[in-house]
Amino acid sequence: MAYSAGDTILDDEYNAFVNNSSDPFGFNHFAGTGSTIYGLGESAIATVSAGDTVAASSWNSLFTGLDNIANHTNTSITSSSVSAGDTIAIRSALISDLANLAAAVAAGSTNATALTTSSSLQTITTASEGWDSTATHEHSITWATADRMRHFFNAGGKVRIVTSTTQSSTSPKDQAYIDLGAALGNIDIGAHATTRSGSGESLTTSGLANGFHDLGTSYTSLIKLTTDNANYTDNNIELFAKLNAAVGSAVTLVIKMVATDGANDTQFDSGNTSGIAVDIKNTPKMVTNIFAITPNTNEGLTTSPTHASVGNEGNANGTTT
Repeated sequence: MAYSAGDTILDDEYNAFVNNSSDPFGFNHFAGTGSTIYGLGESAIATVSAGDTVAASSWNSLFTGLDNIANHTNTSITSSSVSAGDTIAIRSALISDLANLAAAVAAGSTNATALTTSSSLQTITTASEGWDSTATHEHSITWATADRMRHFFNAGGKVRIVTSTTQSSTSPKDQAYIDLGAALGNIDIGAHATTRSGSGESLTTSGLANGFHDLGTSYTSLIKLTTDNANYTDNNIELFAKLNAAVGSAVTLVIKMVATDGANDTQFDSGNTSGIAVDIKNTPKMVTNIFAITPNTNEGLTTSPTHASVGNEGNANGTTT
C-alpha cells in the first residue's frame, strides 16, 4: 500500500491498518491473538463495514491501542488522536508506527519493563548428599492455552531457573558445585534467547541463542558450565529446555538440570584422624528453583498472560516444595 500524507482513507484501507496479517501488519495481528512471533492477547479492534465512514472514534480506538503497545514495549510512535469533524486522512507516521510496534513484538518486547518477578514457584532438591554420576531435576511450567503461552514470551516474559546446593559441611567438591551455581546465576529463557547473569568457570556448551521460539519437543542444551576448581575439572552442570509440542500448539515448557560428578572418585569414609572432613569427596544436594517473570498491566497491556501451573517432571530420589 503506497500512501502519502493527505490521502483520503477508505474503509478497506483503515481495515488494513487494523487487521492486516501480512506486511505491513495490522494492529490485531501483532497485538491481538496473532500467530507465531506475533500476538500479545489484547482485545481486537473492530473493523468498519464497506461504505461506512471511518469515524474519529474508530481512529481513536486504533491510536489508543497503538499507545498501549508502545508504552509496554517502550517503542516511540508519533500517531495521535483525532476529533469528530477532522478530515480522515492518513497520518504520515502511521505505517512506520505499525511496523515499529510489530517489530518490537516480533523481537519479544525486549525493552519491556512492566514485568513482575515471582517468588520461587517450585524447588526441587536432590534427596541426599553423596550421589554418584549425575543428579537430575526437571521442572515444568504450563499455560492454559498455546496462545497464552506465546503471548507471555512475545510480551517480554521469561522463565528463570536458579541452581544452588545444600550440604552438611562444605568439601572441595561441594565448593565446585557452589561455584558453578554462582557462575550460572539467573538463567532466563526469553522469546528468542536465553541470558545468564553469572560469570566465570568454563563455558563448555553455549545454547544461549535459543529462546522459546527456537525450542522443539527434544531437549536443547542452553548452557553447560564445567568447574575450574582443582581436581574437579570434569564436574559440570548443564541446563536444557524443551516444549511439549511445536510452538503454536505447545502449552508446557520443561527445563532440565543435570549435575555431573565427572571426577568419578569415591567418598572418604575412613576415620577422621587428621582433620580431613569425612565427606571430603561427597557431592552436595543439588537445588533448583523456577521463577516466572510475567508481563503485567502497569504500562499499557490490558491483560497479563500468566502461567497456570508448575510441575515436577523428574527427580525420583528428591523432594519438591
